[in-house]
Amino acid sequence: MWAQLAAEILRYGSFHGIERLVRSTARRGLGVSRRFGDDALAYFSERLNVEVIRAASIGVVRRAKRNKAFDASHFIGLAIDGTGAARSERGGCTLCHPRTSSDGGPAGHLHYFSLISIVGTGLVLPFDVEPQHPGEGELPASMRLLERAVDQLGRRYASYVVGDGAYAGAPFLHAANVCGLHVVARLKGNLPTLCAAAQARFAAAPPRLTFRDDKDDVELWDADDFDPWDTLAWPSVRVLRYRQHKPDGSIVEAAWLTDFPISQVSSRALYRMAKSRWQIENGGFNDGKNRYGLERIRHHTANSLVATWLVVCLAMMIERLYRLRYLHRGVHKPREAADLHLLLWLALERPAPTDSS
Repeated sequence: MWAQLAAEILRYGSFHGIERLVRSTARRGLGVSRRFGDDALAYFSERLNVEVIRAASIGVVRRAKRNKAFDASHFIGLAIDGTGAARSERGGCTLCHPRTSSDGGPAGHLHYFSLISIVGTGLVLPFDVEPQHPGEGELPASMRLLERAVDQLGRRYASYVVGDGAYAGAPFLHAANVCGLHVVARLKGNLPTLCAAAQARFAAAPPRLTFRDDKDDVELWDADDFDPWDTLAWPSVRVLRYRQHKPDGSIVEAAWLTDFPISQVSSRALYRMAKSRWQIENGGFNDGKNRYGLERIRHHTANSLVATWLVVCLAMMIERLYRLRYLHRGVHKPREAADLHLLLWLALERPAPTDSS
């Protein structure tokens, strides 16, 4: 288990790659006591209790809060979203989703899962995943994931959950409230009545707030007295609309709904919460797929896939907490991830003895 975690931090997580590491002179630097092969890793991952990894990840994020890693943030958020990864030509496990090509023929298989991450704190910490079984959508898996996360973290750990437009329906909004969380969700055309009412009101009104966000000029419209739709058991709905003017002249507009009252969360703070939704995309999916091993299939069984995704998340959390909190004590800038990655690799090298012959 430790060899897999260390290899993921080194971004070298294939089972064959781990075998090469533990059979090389780098084994001492990794802290691995014995050699083993990739087949042993396959058998191990197939039988591994994934709840042990989940418990370790929960321990990491709870300790991070206890050690004041988030003290600069007034609100701790949870971002949740789904994705597809680990493509395969042949179906090999109970989590395989068949895919079809544009002409209707078979196009291999894909695996889907929902991911949850700490956001809005200056640290993006993806800490748990829930696989999506064939025949079910993203929302059921995400709701299971959210309920388990809140149950393990505690109801007072986070203040809100943020998601895209798929999470703006009443079932998810109610489920999040039952978990003790406020919701910030993207408002799109799937709620046409509310969307039209917000557009009509904000089009005839000046922005509530304008400010500079880095290089962008931002305009905000905000009101918390919109009528809920029939199936939503909220007394009213708050809608925030922002218009972001980029330096190249382009304009980005979006609207978000929430149950946060204006008296509790300002328009600018709500804008930051809405923007934290992209942190799971960049710091979760993009990093996980492009720099770590979320796309790889090490051993094609359902348990091995879930175990791999959880190990990748744990490795990403450890690397970020070490680099951005432990190493960033003082006035120096935090080390870049690529720089730390290189230094860790260099530290594994052991000088070879000189061959005098």
